[in-house]
Amino acid sequence: MIMRGIIMITEMLSLTFMQRAIAASLMVAILGGYFGAFVVQRGLSFLGNGLAHAAFGGVALGILLRQEPLYMAVPFTLIVSLLIVWLKDHTLLGSDTVIGILFALSMAMGSIFLSMTPGYAGDAFGYLFGSLLSVTKADLWVTAGVMVLALGTIPAWGRWASATFDRELAMAEGMPCQRDDYVLAAALAVTTVVSMKVLGITLVAAFLVIPSASARLVSRTFASMTLLGMVFAVVGSLLGLVVSYSVDWPSGPSIILVQTAMFAACMLVGRRG
Repeated sequence: MIMRGIIMITEMLSLTFMQRAIAASLMVAILGGYFGAFVVQRGLSFLGNGLAHAAFGGVALGILLRQEPLYMAVPFTLIVSLLIVWLKDHTLLGSDTVIGILFALSMAMGSIFLSMTPGYAGDAFGYLFGSLLSVTKADLWVTAGVMVLALGTIPAWGRWASATFDRELAMAEGMPCQRDDYVLAAALAVTTVVSMKVLGITLVAAFLVIPSASARLVSRTFASMTLLGMVFAVVGSLLGLVVSYSVDWPSGPSIILVQTAMFAACMLVGRRG
């Protein structure tokens, strides 16, 4: 049994598309764990869901224009994310209402774009549910670029953490909370888009939430929650890819199933602690 598993993993690592999928999933996992801590602690899981479905509109637009869907989804999702923050700050509407409106608008636009491209609707399937075969070398470079940008936000992590736990105090101390909201929303938008190839649009939001929620159950500080969330995301992604390859399941659902099992384990450990 062990020997069979070693042979399978060796075979898996020898395949170019799996090497790309593993590299992409590792980078996506680090990004998801890093930003997912803020999603969980600030209660922004609905924002993640809204951005994932906004990305669907961008993908559909890319298919309609015969362009690379990923490149169309990035600006499309960025605009939606910034519009969510702007409307929340400049209207009396709650964030959940704003997200719900733009969520529905993006899905409607995506459906219309696909209806205008007969014969190409199947191209969206890999983006909806994730596909190991669809990860390209260009995707890896884009994801690596996002990783570099994410590293640039590390100096702001302390401000973001302070605003997460006591926004009024952070603003009283002169922290640019409103500007940081736009930066964080943009970072979540880009992370959502680069995660689509491995996870699929339907499961990106869960990927942002589950590892960090697991970490929250067993962490005592926000810093440890962030680091542990990244670890859980990486481990869950790698194990999920192994499951996906071994039983021929879509990569996104496989990863989420593994991460949900990890969440259940953390819940048991947290209760005992």
